[in-house]
Order: sequence, then structure tokens, then C-alpha cells
Amino acid sequence: MLIYLYKKIAIPGNVRLRSIAWSKDQGFIACGGDDGLLKVLKLETQKDEAKIKGITAPSNLSVNQHLDGHSGSVKVVAWNEQYQKLTTSDENGLIIVWLLYKGAWYEEMINNRNKSVVRSISWNADGQKICIVYEDGAVIVGSVEGNRIWGKDLKGIHLSHVAWSSDSKVLLFGIANGDIHIYDSQGNFIVKMKVSCLVDVTGPFEIAGIHWYHGTEGYVEPDCPCLAVCYQNGRCQIMRDENDQNPVLIDTGMSVVCIQWNHCGSVLAVAGSIKATPQDVNIVQFYNPFGEHLRTLKVPGKQISALSWEGSGLKIALAVDSYIYFANIRPDYKWGYCSNTVVYAYTRPDRPEYCVVFWDTKNNEKYVKYVKSLISITTCGDFCVLATKADENQPQYVLVLCNSIGTPLDSKYIDVGPLFVTMTKTHVIAASKGAFYIWQYRVVKKLTAMEINQVTRTRKEGRERIYHVDDNPSGSTDGHVDYNRAVVVTRDPICAITASDKILLVARESGTIQRYSLPGVGIIQKYTLNCRAYQLSLNCNSSRVAIIDLSGVLTFFDLDTRVVDSTGQQMVGEQLKLERKDVWDMKWAKDNPDLFAVMEKTRMYVFRNLDPEEPIQTSGYICNFEDLEIKSVLLDEILKNPEHPNKDYIVNFEIRSLRDSRALIEKVGIAESSQFIEDNPHPRLWRLLAEAALQKLDLQTAEQAFVRCKDYQGIKFVKRLGNLQSESMKQAEVAAYFSRFEEAERMYLDMDRRDLAIGLRIKLGDWFRVLQLLKTGSGDSDDALLAQAHNAIGDYFADRQKWLNAVQYYVQGQNQERLAECYYMLEDYQGLENLANSLPENNKLLPDIANMFVRVGMCDQAVSAFLKCNRPKDAVDTCVHLNQWNKAVELAKNHNMKEIGSLLARYASHLLEKNKIFDAIELYRKANYFFEAAKLMFKIADEEAKKRTKPLRVKKLYVLSALLMEQCHEQMQNAQRGKAKGKGSETASALAGLLEEDVLSLTDRFADNAWRGAEAYHFFILAQRQLYKGPVDAALKTALHLRDYEDIIPAEEIYSLLALCACANRAFDICSKAFVKLESLETLRPEQRQQYEDLALEIFRRHSPKPNKKSDLDDFLESGDGKLPVCVATGEPILEYRFWMCSVCKHCMKAKEANNYNFCPLCHSTA
Repeated sequence: MLIYLYKKIAIPGNVRLRSIAWSKDQGFIACGGDDGLLKVLKLETQKDEAKIKGITAPSNLSVNQHLDGHSGSVKVVAWNEQYQKLTTSDENGLIIVWLLYKGAWYEEMINNRNKSVVRSISWNADGQKICIVYEDGAVIVGSVEGNRIWGKDLKGIHLSHVAWSSDSKVLLFGIANGDIHIYDSQGNFIVKMKVSCLVDVTGPFEIAGIHWYHGTEGYVEPDCPCLAVCYQNGRCQIMRDENDQNPVLIDTGMSVVCIQWNHCGSVLAVAGSIKATPQDVNIVQFYNPFGEHLRTLKVPGKQISALSWEGSGLKIALAVDSYIYFANIRPDYKWGYCSNTVVYAYTRPDRPEYCVVFWDTKNNEKYVKYVKSLISITTCGDFCVLATKADENQPQYVLVLCNSIGTPLDSKYIDVGPLFVTMTKTHVIAASKGAFYIWQYRVVKKLTAMEINQVTRTRKEGRERIYHVDDNPSGSTDGHVDYNRAVVVTRDPICAITASDKILLVARESGTIQRYSLPGVGIIQKYTLNCRAYQLSLNCNSSRVAIIDLSGVLTFFDLDTRVVDSTGQQMVGEQLKLERKDVWDMKWAKDNPDLFAVMEKTRMYVFRNLDPEEPIQTSGYICNFEDLEIKSVLLDEILKNPEHPNKDYIVNFEIRSLRDSRALIEKVGIAESSQFIEDNPHPRLWRLLAEAALQKLDLQTAEQAFVRCKDYQGIKFVKRLGNLQSESMKQAEVAAYFSRFEEAERMYLDMDRRDLAIGLRIKLGDWFRVLQLLKTGSGDSDDALLAQAHNAIGDYFADRQKWLNAVQYYVQGQNQERLAECYYMLEDYQGLENLANSLPENNKLLPDIANMFVRVGMCDQAVSAFLKCNRPKDAVDTCVHLNQWNKAVELAKNHNMKEIGSLLARYASHLLEKNKIFDAIELYRKANYFFEAAKLMFKIADEEAKKRTKPLRVKKLYVLSALLMEQCHEQMQNAQRGKAKGKGSETASALAGLLEEDVLSLTDRFADNAWRGAEAYHFFILAQRQLYKGPVDAALKTALHLRDYEDIIPAEEIYSLLALCACANRAFDICSKAFVKLESLETLRPEQRQQYEDLALEIFRRHSPKPNKKSDLDDFLESGDGKLPVCVATGEPILEYRFWMCSVCKHCMKAKEANNYNFCPLCHSTA
């Protein structure tokens, strides 16, 4: 960071200035002084198209307006940034609000209390409210429109300062005796602020300034101190909020006049004076939010009265006597440059982290990474190291190694505070005040044999080492990770470090520089400087080091020169005589140890052998110095809009020898220029000469120049040109070499060499032009080349996800593989199906297409594709995966596959584990495994029967079970019938079917009579329905059938119903037998049995259990002749010879009853 004065503006009449304020957004500067002086100035801004940008731009005044209205000394000026208003007040208490109208400032509002003088004015963060405090304790809070919101008189208090909090909920009032009171936004007293910076001093002290940064540009760290309070005696405290009990304390050692934060709250400027003879010296001290002193700026004049920052934080205005001094600030940005990528960090108000941008300047692409508590950015080669704080509460830090797009490659947690970080191609070195940590990082890259040996040796010694600055390592393996050494305090702290592949330099505050060898860290030499280093930089061969000290003085030290001192002793190292002031950046050339560039104020100087060239006006930070070209980046401009960096802010400068050589070649000629380059040799100059010789087809000179700059590709190109006979052909090749492709193509076509023009475009990857040339040319074009062009254009559109455009070209290029991918991405499944149908059998693309169909659940198309490429197993697996089990079974049978049974069983068991029994039944049914489905359905029916569920539901479940068994029998019969091959085998087929059914009946109790459960609950329901409807005789007959179903319906329910029906039918003999059966049941509890006995006793006391009538049915039942079929509609035996039989369940119904039903009463199949 460098701060220097660059401009002074005198106020006419030598009127003394009292106040100054710089508008952050509009750039207007308001300054107030004695005798009612109030001026509004504005520095001229440079237009975007100008070549010179940043602080180097001309800074003449574009606005200089005197505002009339005040008569007394203007003590207070304050800007309302949001509404572009200026508020001023003089010593008489007059307040004027000024408004900008058509480029000039006019009075908008005037207020004069006429009782006291205004001591301070403050607008809140959003510009909606203004707080005005008077010396006599009066406080007024008003709106931007001029309305009073509230007012208050603080009796017995003399006010001096006021400040709003960022959320406008708190007001701070500075009292004349040095106290600070905290009020809410409505004027209610909250508490008196604790002032820690005055603990060890006595007496009242006036407040010099209170400034509360509102976080408009984000914070440099989460929970960062932002409220600064400073007293005239130089004591200052910086607080995180108004209640911070542990503020940052500073003793500036000066008499303070005013303070102000910069635009982003990263630097606090404290203006005042220090005692000196013969007169006091005006100075401005700069501190970071954590109290660390950054820089001191001395200002001429008798008395400094005010200061104000510019909106970008790059300038500061100082009111001194009757002058305005302007100072430029060159900030120490967190930035770096690696592999054509500018890495820079900035803060945002909406995020607590740093926003780190990796901007690829070549492709104009950027990658953003958010990093918490970022300390520094260091770059080297293709890599970047971000140093961050790991945890706010613990002193642990992280070094993150990233590539040029911000991808983390490796990281290390360390306990050494990385105040200084440098890196080489193989090492990262981080140093605190007393120790330095060395990390040999690993990246995947190609290494030379020498580098491999070096890395291998280093790895043996260890990848991480820590050394204390007071240690004297020998270079052996004495370095190890011992963080206890890092906390040992040293009397001579580290202040800067730098390193190359060979050496490490560590500078200490005493002026000593310690030189260590790398990669084996051993101390080689100690040098003594005349200054305290702030920044070190080694040249490319590590022979010289450049030192920039705290005041911006640049000196050089030769590390290897041996000199004799005044005592006659030989010493290593010599301070060079060159010294430059006001330096804020420098960079050595990568390819010349005597060449370097220096940034002084707003000029860039290039030095060769310590001799400067003429300066260049620029304010860019130097990225790279190589091949006689300097690349710099205008970070000031980029960080004004960091989210949208512009390539115009990357500026390349050629040094004088390159410019002179180019001018010589253009004006004098190649032969004469060759001598100049011979006297000032550099590979870049030889390449320049080679290119100029190529342009003129001077192949001999071109070859010699390419040899001198060791450009093998150039030598081969010249050789190839020498073998060409045609001059026009040579010119075309040269045009292509210099990337003048349009010109080269035109020359090829003029020579009727369309093939060469096409070849050129193919090398460039310009397939659109290739296609044009193929179509416009005469004669038949190469079909293979045409297909290649179509496919390449298709790839172009596919890479950009323009699938519809890609399809058109893939169709013409007959690229079926990419065509399938495009159809899939477009969800054009009909096109994909048509493509699959058009492919020949066993095409290698068919499995891929089939898998595409599988991924979107299109089973039929996937199966068709798999079968077409002779992969039936994959087709079956697809059906299983998509739950198309019937199709899977059909495929398995058609292709004689035996795995389907195990697949079904596995899936069914999976469903049963999840208690999805109905899903398992449906699975078996769809797959035509009716017996397994029936078994599960019977199991459900049994469970429902045990739960005493509604009988109708249980009957339906048993009917479904029986229907599945019927389908199973029909399936077996059809299978046997299909196997029969003639009349002779029919008997054997029927017999085999019967044997299979016998096997089923042995394995399951319902297989023999699947309808038994349905019959039981059918008669159970029918008997109750008949009983309640009236025909009790029919109910009794139906109930008598239930005696055969005790294994299905509980006996207690059967005989209870039978006793009830018999009693209702007055058949007390049957009723008596039912009660006997009930009383003999072993499942009854004693109290239930007693209840049945009591009920039987009560019934049979009144009615004798003797049969009172005899029917034909009773005679038939007693005769024991063959069992008669039972009518499922009435429950009565069928005595007639003609009756109706259900085709599904094979149960019968009386003919006269059949007329009343359209369906079977038992199985409900259509009659």
C-alpha cells in the first residue's frame, strides 16, 4: 500500500477551510470554510474509450460552483448519497439543504433555530432520516422530505457528535466531556457506552470523531470491527457494535482532528498533527479494522481541519488551511496472476465471505469461489494458494492449493499464522512473525529428470517442515512439523519473504536478510540492509533481490558479489546504487535477470542493467513480464464492477528494444535490423525478425532467426516452404502461419486448390466452412469427407445441447450412434424406435437403444430391440425390472429359459417381506402362476376369517381363491392337451392331468375342493338371510349343511345358528342336539358353558325335545342313500332330474330358481 500527494487546489482569497465531504456515488466534493464559504467541486472523469484509465487519468476540475447562503463559518457538510442532497450548517446555526438541478446546486430547504450552533449532522444508511445535534443538547430527527419526525432537548448536556447504526435502530451521541450515550431511534436513552481507550488517562477529553461503517460494500471479515471512536488526545477504539466489551484499542500518538472509514471499511484514516520543532507536522495515519498501522502520510501546511475519502477508496481529500490536497492510494489488493488467469478477491454486502474470482483473460470466462476469512492470494506458474483462517475462535489456518479455475487440488492445516506467503513451482512457504512453514506440494504434471530427482529427494526429507527464524538449520533433515517452535517469541520478527527454486530469503525488521537453500533448507548467508523491507522480489537467476520498504523506496541488493569492507574483510553481497521513491509494485522479467519493471506513482519504468527507459502512463498492477512484453491489469477499474471484468482492463506494453526493432524492420529493412538484434539479442527479437523475413519470403534469414530463438516448429515450417515451387503457394502458407486464414483460403481457391483450402479449414475445426467448400466446388466431393463434415457440425450443436439442429446433420452424416443420443435427449422416442427398426439384426447400437428405452420405462420397444440383437435374457430382465411379468414369462417360455420361476419367487418373497400380499398375488396371477396366487389368497381368507371379519368379505376372498384354483386346473389341462399328438395319447394326457391335480391336492388342503370355503360362508350367510326374512324351514335346512364345515367356520357359530333356526322352526329335537354339541365344545369357557346350559334348561322346560313332524326329507336323510346335490339359491336338496349347473364353480341350482338369477349365487359368474 502506497499513499502519496498528487494535487493541490487553492481556495480563492486564502479563506480557511473548516469542513470537507466527498460524495461517494456522484463524485462531488463539498468544502466549507470561513466567511460563509461553500464550494462544490468535481474532478474530471475519463471516458471509457480513453486509453489511460484509473488514477492516471487527468484530474482537472469539471465542476467548480460557489454556493451562496451562509454568512458564518461553514462547520458541517454532509451528503445524502441515495437522494443526491447536500446538507450544510454554519456557526450561526443556519442549516441549508441543497439539491442538484440541471447540473447546478440550488437551495431546497432552510432551517435556522437561532438558539445554538449545529455540531454534527448524520444521514442514516438508506438516506430516509437525518439527525441534527446542537451544542445546547437539542436533537432533531427529520425525514428526507423535510418533515420533523421527533425532537428532544437533552438538559444539561453539550453535544458534539452523532452517528447512526447500519440498521437505523441506534443513535450514538457524543458528549462534549467525552462520554458517548446510546439512544434508540425514537430518542429513548438506552445506556452509556463503555470507553476502554481512556482507562489509563484522567480528565475530560473531547471527541475528535465517531464514524460507523454501514457495511455497504461488505466486511473484510465476519464480525469485523466497524465502529470507530477517536479522541483529540489520540486515543481510539474500534468496536464490532455499540455494546462491544472487547474493542480494538489504538494510541495514535498524535493530536486528532477527524477520522473516516474508506468505502469498504478496510482502512480507517485518522487526521491530525504531531508535536515537532519549529512547528507541528500534519499527518494522516492509516489503520486496518484490527488496529494494525498501515501507513503514515505527511501533509504540508499549518493546520489540517478535515478529510474525506473518494467513493472507490483510491483517493482522499484533505482540507489544510486554505487548500485541498488530494492523495492517491495504491491498495494492497488480494490478487494474483497464473496461467492467463487473474485471481482477485472482493467483499459483497450480501455475503460474509470473500468472493474470489478466477478470470480467464484468454477466453474471458470467470469462475467464482467463496472463501471465508481470506488472508492472502499467492500465485506461481499454473497454481494459486489461498491462505485463510480455519476457525474464528482458534488460531488455525488453511493453505488451499487451487488450479487456474479455482478447483482445490490440495490443502494443509497449519498453526503458523500466514502473514507472509510465497510460492515456487514446488514449494509453498508461509511465515508468521517468528517462524516459517515449508510445504512441498504435489500436482499432476510432467517433470524433467532433474526436477523428478529434486522432488524425490525432497519427499524423502518430508513434505512439511517448520523452522524458527532464530534457528540455523544445516540443510539436513532437521526440519520437522513441530508447531511448538512457531509460538516462540523472537526479538527480531520477520517482515517479508520471497523464494525461487534455489533459495529462500527471509527479511527481518532489523534489516537482516537470511538466505536459505532450497529444497534442503539450510542457512547459507546473512545480509544487512539499511531499511526495513516490506516486499522482496528475486530475479530469474536468483542473483539479485529487489526491496521495497514501508515508505515506498525501492533498492536492490546483489546476493553473490564479493566486496571488501572498510576493515579489509571480504563480504558477500552488495547494495546497488539504484534507488527509486514512491514505488508500489515491481516485477522482474522471467527470461532476463537484468530486466525489470517498476510502478512509481502513475508511471511505469522499465530498467535494463539499472538504466531506465522512458516512462509509460498507467496505473495497472503488473501481471507478467516476459518476451519483452509487460502485461498489467487495471484492478482499480475491475473492482468497480468486479462481477463483470472487461478484457479492456488487461493492457500489454512492449519495451523499447521490441518497439525499436519493429520500427527498424518496417523502415530500414531486414538486413540492417539483423545487425541491431545481433547487438541486443533476445529470443523475442529474433522471432520478430523471423516473422518479418517470412512475410517477405526471405527464407534464409527466417531460418537463421528461428535457429537463434530455438523455434523448432518455425525451422520445420521454413524447410517445408523451401520445398514448394510456387511463390503464390508460399504466400498462402505464410498467410496461414500468421493466422490470416481468410487470405490463405482465398489464395488457395485462386490457385484452384480447393483441397488445400478444405484441409486448412479442417485443421482450424471450421466445419461449417468445410461444408460450404464441399458443396460449392465443382465435381464430385468426397462422400467420406462430406459425412465427416456433417458429423462434426452435428457434434458442434450437440456440445451446445442444440439437439434438434444436431439431428439434421447426424441424419445426413449417417451417424446412427449420435443420432440415437439426440433422439433420447429430445425425448423423441418414436424417432428412436424408427431408428432401431431400421438397424440390421445384431447391430452393436441396438443394446444401447434398448437401454435407453428401459430408462424411460418403454418395455415393448426395449424388448423388441433386445430380441433383435439376440439377447433374450436382457429382454426378460427388462420385463422383470418394469414389472411386466406376464411378458417375462411368455418370453422365458418361448426361449426355453428356466430362470423365470426363481425370479418370480424372489420378487414375490420381496413383496411378502413388505407385507404386500395382494401385490404378490397380482404378480403370480399376471405371470400365470395361479396355484401360488391361490395359496396366498386362501391364506388371506383364513386370516380374515380368524379376525371375525364380515362374512360376505370372507366369502368373496374364498371365491377369488377358488377361481384362481379353477384357472390353475384349466392351465394344467391345456398344457397336457397341447402335449398330446394324436388320439392315442389323449388318455395318457388326461391321466397326466389327473396325476398333477392329485399332487396339488396332497400339497394343499383346498386343492381337492377349492370351493369348500366359499360354500361354507355362502350357506352361513344364506341361512341367516332366510331366518330373518321369514322362511325358517328353509333356514333350518340350509343351517344343517353347515355341520360339514366345522373346519372352516367355528363350531360355536355353526351350532348356535342351527339351534336358533331349529328353535324358530320348532324342531326342538334338532335344537336339543345342537345344544348338546355346544355344551360339549372344549373351547368354551366355564361361564359360557353355564350360560348355554341355563338357556337349554329354560327352553326344554317348556318344549319337549321330541320330533313333532316327519317329512320326506327326514326319511331321505335317515335312509343314508347317495348324497343329493344342494341348491345354492335355497340350500335345499335337488330332487328333480333337471337343474341348472354353473360352468365355473360346477354348483347346482333348481330350474325354477335359475329363472330368478342372471348369475351364479355362489361364484357370481354370469349365468
